[in-house]
Amino acid sequence: MNENRPKLAVIGGTGNLGHALAGRWARAGYEIIIGSRSADKAAEAAAQLVTASDGTLARGLSNHEAALEADIVVVAVPFASQESILGAIADAVGDKLVVDTTVPLVPPKVARAQMPDAGSAAMTARAVLGDDTRLVSAFHNVAAHKLKQDGDVDCDVLIFGDDPADREAVVELAQAVGMRGVHCGPLANSVAAEALTSVLIGINKRYKADGAGIRITGIPGA
Repeated sequence: MNENRPKLAVIGGTGNLGHALAGRWARAGYEIIIGSRSADKAAEAAAQLVTASDGTLARGLSNHEAALEADIVVVAVPFASQESILGAIADAVGDKLVVDTTVPLVPPKVARAQMPDAGSAAMTARAVLGDDTRLVSAFHNVAAHKLKQDGDVDCDVLIFGDDPADREAVVELAQAVGMRGVHCGPLANSVAAEALTSVLIGINKRYKADGAGIRITGIPGA
């Protein structure tokens, strides 16, 4: 455990993506707090991380308690729950960095890009949390089952946020899970990656791909 690393709360850490990210960060030496609407389910999911990772310091709390205790709050919840869960933790966030992974998938046509009224899930989060919140949008285009596997993941993480320093903090989180983080500009640009998720779902279906991802080519030194 590296005491200089930020303490991470993964809100929705009982779900596929949240639990996969939490496991990767735990193995990289981060202290993890799993957040869930049910503290009991969060504790159960955290115990699985401890079992899977020697020396892992992980625990489970309610979403609000997890957000209160963390240094960085990662939100990995379904789009249908995004507004209600963000609203429930908004007063616990304060000046902490929030990393929202939400993609506006609308069943049954999840392979069709369907943006919400706010323009994107990221801008929906902005409306709920307020303009002063340090908000970054990332981890949209990586399959959870790829993160569950050992080794690096053959996919870049597109990172959106209005503050380059906050984006850089998420670049470090991407590197910790075995991926390359790429600065992609302001939060409003997140609509591109969110829509691309539906495109990738369609590609997976058409070509029977095992979790297609994306790579940005031609970046010097990256």
